[in-house]
This record gives sequence, C-alpha cells and structure tokens, in this order.
Amino acid sequence: MVRLVSGAVLSLLIWLLTPTEAPPQSNLSLIGGRTRREVNCRDQQEYRSGGICCLNCPAGTYVTSPCRTSGQQGVCQECDDGTYMEHTNGLSQCFRCTQCRSDQEVLRQCAHTHNTECRCRPGRFCDPDQACELCKRCSRCGQDEETVRNCTPTANTECKKVRSSSAPPTVGVSVIVPLSLAAVAVIIFVVIFVCIWKRRKRAASQNLSEEQKTGQPFQALHDEGGGRGPHRPSIINARQLVRTNSFKHTTEERKVLCESLNSSASNSQYSLTGLTSCSSPASPPVANPAAPPQPLWREDEQFPRLVAVNGEESLCNCFEYFEELNMDYHKKFFRHLGISDNTIKAKEGLPYEDRIHALLNVWIEKAGSEASLNDLLQVLLNLGQCRTAEVIKEKAVHHRHYRCEG
Repeated sequence: MVRLVSGAVLSLLIWLLTPTEAPPQSNLSLIGGRTRREVNCRDQQEYRSGGICCLNCPAGTYVTSPCRTSGQQGVCQECDDGTYMEHTNGLSQCFRCTQCRSDQEVLRQCAHTHNTECRCRPGRFCDPDQACELCKRCSRCGQDEETVRNCTPTANTECKKVRSSSAPPTVGVSVIVPLSLAAVAVIIFVVIFVCIWKRRKRAASQNLSEEQKTGQPFQALHDEGGGRGPHRPSIINARQLVRTNSFKHTTEERKVLCESLNSSASNSQYSLTGLTSCSSPASPPVANPAAPPQPLWREDEQFPRLVAVNGEESLCNCFEYFEELNMDYHKKFFRHLGISDNTIKAKEGLPYEDRIHALLNVWIEKAGSEASLNDLLQVLLNLGQCRTAEVIKEKAVHHRHYRCEG
C-alpha cells in the first residue's frame, strides 16, 4: 500500500516538473472576429475557389462552374472556335487565336489546344531571337560571292567571297569587252575617214578638170566680145554652170558618204548623229533633240481596272513593284492613303524597300477588306505618276497576279 502511494506521488511530481508542449496550431486564424482557413493549392494542378481547391480543367477547355468539394473538378467546356487553351487551367475563358500579318503565311492553323503558327512569306525572313515586327527581305549574293545557305523564313541568305583565282577571269572579261568595242569603233571611224578623204580628193580632181574644160568657152566668149560689157553676162552664166556642176558632184559625194555611214552603223550597232541629211543636201543640218519617253497610257483614255486573281495575296505580291516609286513622292503617296506623318516618320529608319512594304502593310491593315490595287494606282495617277502606275499595272498583269476587268 505504501509503495502504491509513493509511486503515485512520484508520477505526480514527474508530470508537474515535465514542460508541456505548445498546442498544435490549427489552420484557423482570427481576423476581425471571423475565422479564415488558409488554403494552399497544388501549383499547375489545382486552383482556389471559395476557400477550397478544385482540379484544373484539361487543355482546350475552360471552367464554366467551379467544384463544390475540395479535390474535385468543376464543370469544364471546350474552347469556342477562334480561341485556344494550351495547358490545364482554372480560367473562365480561352485565349483568342493570333492572326498572321500580311507579310506572313500560316504554318499551322489555330486549334482548341494550340495557337496559330505563322512564318514569313518566301523571299523574307525574321530572326526568331528578336522581336519579329516585320519580315525583312532576303539578301542576294553579289557577283563575286557564292551562296552558302539559301534564305529561310527564320534566317537570311549566307554568302561568301569566291576564291581569288577565279577573280582575274571575271575582271579580264569586264575589261576586254569595253576595250574590244572601243577598238571596233576606232577602226570604223578610221575607215569612214579614209573613204571620205578619198572621195573628196576624187571630187576635187574632177572639179578641177571640168573647170579647165569650161575655161575654153569662157575664153572664146571673152575673145568674141573683145572684153566689152555687153558680153559679160555670158561669162557670168558660164561661171554659174561650173558652180552647178561642182554642186552636183558635192551632192553625189554626200549621198555616198551617208550610205557608207549607214552601212557601217548598222553592222557595228552604233548610231551616228549630227550628219547632214541625205534627202536634203542643200539645206543646213537641223538638230533633232531626243523626244522624251511617252507614257504607255494616255491621259485621254480611262485607266483600266484590275481584278485580283488570289484576293489579298495578289495585292501583297505586288508590293515590291512600288519600290520604283520616286523617293520625292513617297510621303505624298502615303499621306493620300490616309497614313499619318508620325507613322511615316517612324519607318524612316528602315531601308527604302522595307519602308515601302511596312507602310503598305499599315495601309492594308487600316483599309481591311476594302484594300485594292486600283486605289493605289489611282493615287499615283492623281500625283501625276502615270508612267509608274502603268509599269506597276503591266507587271501585275504580266505575273498573273491581276487581270484586266471585262
């Protein structure tokens, strides 16, 4: 009995002397007199809704109604057309699909589980490591370069210099051809000069012999008249006869000279100008200034309207033809298309060809489905750039991007 009591007392002392542990903390905290449960949901697997964790909806769907019990999945619905969702999520709507720009083409269409994939059109590229705001034109290798790698939608053309051993033949050809043409021209000129000199010498000798022949009638007339005044008109008429014969020989000489020059010019593909006209030898040479190039389209005719063969793609394929637009007119041209000066100035850092494409892309995005090549050509006509408009129209029809209406 004593042992039992002493054991109980010892146990009581041990319990009183042993430090008590802090009570376990609960997930409830008092804030403003209310209790709130701190919920920690699993990342990439659950989402929080009303103090509980719900399982994510699968890719290609979104949440229309959250779960009511923790660890369960709410009501999920498939993304609408034109929207997508790539990963599991707890969002209430899907993302809108990306629209490719006019200088891009669709690589993969948008679906419920992935976005649209775009790439630059053929002949253009965009570095994937940089912000692709505009597809740049592919470079072309020079005459002294060779292509190492062709241009791709994500990389520019790579070129390298050709070996120096192949350079001398190229340089030799570029030097020999002009020298050969110059030598041929000099030979032709010398031959023509010799022919002219011989014919003039022959004509001079003929004139001298005729003057000697006509001198006897002059003397006879002079002797008959005794050198008096009444017979002087006959002597003058005789002198006029000599001059007429000399003029005939000069005319024949000019005709032969012209025929020789025309034959030489046609054989050597050279055009000689500034010579006396063969048809009117008696008249002085008249300057014939070069006439200015006439436009293919006359202002009194109605400019033909064009019809696109492949819709907006045909219009984009014609952008490169506008690189021929005069730099002095390109600002006026885009102002007439409704593009602000700030937008035009923002593209001045680009090369001229890329600047034209960038501003045309801005215009086509602004005009939308109403964009037409006819509008661009009409602006050129209003600015007086009729020949440029005609050249662009001819190229668009020649490359079968457009056809004439009617």
